[in-house]
Amino acid sequence: MATLERFYFLKPNLNSIKLPNVLSKLFGSGINGQSCLNLEEKQNEEKKKLRILIAGGGVGGLVLALAAKNRGFEVKVFEKNLSAITGEGRYRGPIQLQSNALAVLEAIDRDVAKEIIEAGCITGDRLNGLADGVTGEWFTTFDFRTPAVEKGLPVTQVISRITLQDILVKAVGLDIVHNKSKVVDFVEDPDKVTVVLEDGRKFEGDVLVGADGIWSKVSSKLFGLKEAQYSEYTCYSGLTDYVPPYINTVGYRVFLGLNQYFAATDVGGGKMQWYGLLELFGGWCNEVVTLISETPEHLIIRRDLYDRDMLYTWSRGRVTLLGDAAHAMQPNLGQGGCMAIEDCYRLLIELEEAVKRSPDGPTYDDITASLKRYERKRMIRVSIVHAVTRMASRMATSYRPYLDFGSGRLSFLTALRITHPAIYSSRLFFHLGMSQLMTWMLLNHGLW
Repeated sequence: MATLERFYFLKPNLNSIKLPNVLSKLFGSGINGQSCLNLEEKQNEEKKKLRILIAGGGVGGLVLALAAKNRGFEVKVFEKNLSAITGEGRYRGPIQLQSNALAVLEAIDRDVAKEIIEAGCITGDRLNGLADGVTGEWFTTFDFRTPAVEKGLPVTQVISRITLQDILVKAVGLDIVHNKSKVVDFVEDPDKVTVVLEDGRKFEGDVLVGADGIWSKVSSKLFGLKEAQYSEYTCYSGLTDYVPPYINTVGYRVFLGLNQYFAATDVGGGKMQWYGLLELFGGWCNEVVTLISETPEHLIIRRDLYDRDMLYTWSRGRVTLLGDAAHAMQPNLGQGGCMAIEDCYRLLIELEEAVKRSPDGPTYDDITASLKRYERKRMIRVSIVHAVTRMASRMATSYRPYLDFGSGRLSFLTALRITHPAIYSSRLFFHLGMSQLMTWMLLNHGLW
């Protein structure tokens, strides 16, 4: 049975190439021709291992840890609360993994990527796009399948966030992922960086990566950032057992309205959502109203959406950022998690290059240079995606499908539902420009 996930975004005017497990090993000749490492060689090997500390056990932090572990680096992940992963927390909704992110996951660990793909629900092989919230008519559609198939990439899918994180935690190992371990501070010196946890414990490493999301403590300490700002949108999300008749033909659809939009997606398995929202969406098309009505109220989760301006400096010394800690994005394009996964791949490539250049262990200068290269190589692509998500949010704010003639002498014309001229220009832009941008996002993942 298919599962459908729905989101309500309101602007309340009312208020492979699997990475090797170790870089190299030096083998000596032992008794009876057996290969072994003598004590000195073992000590040298341990000394050369790069020690990576990761603040945050979300998708970005866990993917980075998996890549680092497979590279033979010593890695520790510090997460304040794994309850969402272990199933104790409430359902947080699915995450969209588009072709670019899936390709990177395959490059990092083909077996884990396969498990993730098998656990998810492919939506990129169906209609995906924007529709008018009142009429239900398609405004524009996006082709996720053709570009992926032509390049031999996995097709876009959605997967439960809990399922994804559970797969990643098991692959990384609970010996590496430290639960109830919130990073609140760090101290850097030329030889190491030390993280300080909320309970007072301290851990030393060669590199610290802040993957602790939009409320990042690492980012705040690094650059003295202000608190994230309310985006003026509130999201209601949940699941329902209702399966609409179009489930086999529609993957992900966003219904647009003035200052609000409603997103629905098949997540595979058989469910969906609603809240006290019929008052707001009651005049919308049957697809929206039915999905709200068919979702039990207790399965609704409400959360305010917060936003941050794009950071154009991510690294300082031995410390860097990835994912939402550096470039938090609104969820309307499904690329936030995908960008974090791409960050992980590029960061590990640059750190490995630093190790290769210094066989005795990367120096402070090697590490800082590698972090700056990572930042530089990711900045343009991430900046473009971030800007497009902002633009998409503003479109929902100003979406007016029909001309409104107010309450004057021409008010009778409002009832004629005359299409707003901006709709035609918007459709032209989405047909000619947005489709090209979406294809660029899917294919330019940094592996080529």
